[in-house]
Amino acid sequence: MDWLSVHRGSAPLVVAFPHGGTGLAGLDDAFVSPWRARLDTDWWVSELYAFVRDLGATTVATTISRSVIDMNRDPSGASLYPGQATTELCPTSTFDGDSLYRGGGPDTAEIERRKQAFFEPYHAALSAEIERLRALHGRVVLYDAHSIRSHVPRLFDGELPQFNIGTNGGATCAPELESAVTEICAASGERHVVNGRFKGGWTTRHYGRPENGVHAIQMELAMRGYMAEPATLDETNWPSPLDSAPAIQPTLRRVIGAALDFAKG
Repeated sequence: MDWLSVHRGSAPLVVAFPHGGTGLAGLDDAFVSPWRARLDTDWWVSELYAFVRDLGATTVATTISRSVIDMNRDPSGASLYPGQATTELCPTSTFDGDSLYRGGGPDTAEIERRKQAFFEPYHAALSAEIERLRALHGRVVLYDAHSIRSHVPRLFDGELPQFNIGTNGGATCAPELESAVTEICAASGERHVVNGRFKGGWTTRHYGRPENGVHAIQMELAMRGYMAEPATLDETNWPSPLDSAPAIQPTLRRVIGAALDFAKG
């Protein structure tokens, strides 16, 4: 499965990248345009966190675009944010509400095919790495790495805080881990929020079982911290490149360090 990348480390930390992929799985012609299908990618997030591998972390990443299938949605199709705007397991629109498909979106059979081809193997790999490390250490942190544009009016009002920490209301990790990450983000001088608009997606909620030694936390970054965000996006300016020295990377290094310290006890 050349669309799935697993880097195995020995430290008790797994960093997941479910939304960094741009591959359209041969469905290019079904979309309004390949550019629109890739618009909401978590751009450069794997590159931003590349340093975690040198710290012994395990990483699990997919090159499949979230527009094909979203690895961080409930596979049953149930909304993670009832009553709020969001996108589906197999999205039919962008974050801005623009249609992704030329005709109708995927039918039930096609959604099931994509689940079996991509969603299930991704989560089988992620689950296997978590269990491998839990057998070695007893306690593991799963850090689900995300990013999003700072302004998406359909999803949230105004400008998103730089650091958006999600633990599903404190249910997916120990309070000590949530507090450690929060304190580091607060000390950065940038705005942060805990369990605000993004409380943690299906990955965090599904795997986070502190009572069983698996502590899951989601970090949703506003992209302005590491790349330019043009006021109006088009095919000539989006995505912009990763900054040569991302302003938020020192804070992310401290966050990852805190997660490792917690996991090691």
